[in-house]
Amino acid sequence: MTETATKVPVKTENKGPQNIARQPWHPLESLHREVDRLFNDFGSGFWRSPFRQLSTNVEPLWRSAFTVAAPAVDIAEKDGAYEITADLPGLDEKNVEVQVANGNLTIKGEKKEEKEEKNKDYYLQERHFGSFERTFAIPEGVEADKIEASFKKGVLTIALPKKVEAQKPAKKVEIKAA
Repeated sequence: MTETATKVPVKTENKGPQNIARQPWHPLESLHREVDRLFNDFGSGFWRSPFRQLSTNVEPLWRSAFTVAAPAVDIAEKDGAYEITADLPGLDEKNVEVQVANGNLTIKGEKKEEKEEKNKDYYLQERHFGSFERTFAIPEGVEADKIEASFKKGVLTIALPKKVEAQKPAKKVEIKAA
């Protein structure tokens, strides 16, 4: 049985800054953010990590117990494109959204799970909801209008094709003795 990859629509938007309502304060959240920032910034630079995670000052001040952990993402540079791969087990393509806006690529997902058991002695009903969002800065050499995403067997693959001038091989510059 052969499964084909399903295309996931990539939405392109130009929205201004969003006003996000502040959530209740959690005492260790600022420490958690600062430690995350230190590890993310350690040894970073655009040349080492063109898809660095976007750092913004607008972050939620707490995390719900039902929040789905942000998926791990693999980023590979190929000859004609960058490729982002995210494992999203338990999600369908209808629950995943990919957006390109203001030079950033955002992957959003939401998982809803409901369980209900009726037995002679008891009745059990559980609901779990969670969501995630990851945002990456798009490098300058990418054609944002041609970004494509596909979803197959719980794996989201996003192709970011490079512009023609970005695909040219590096030119070696000869060093002359003075």
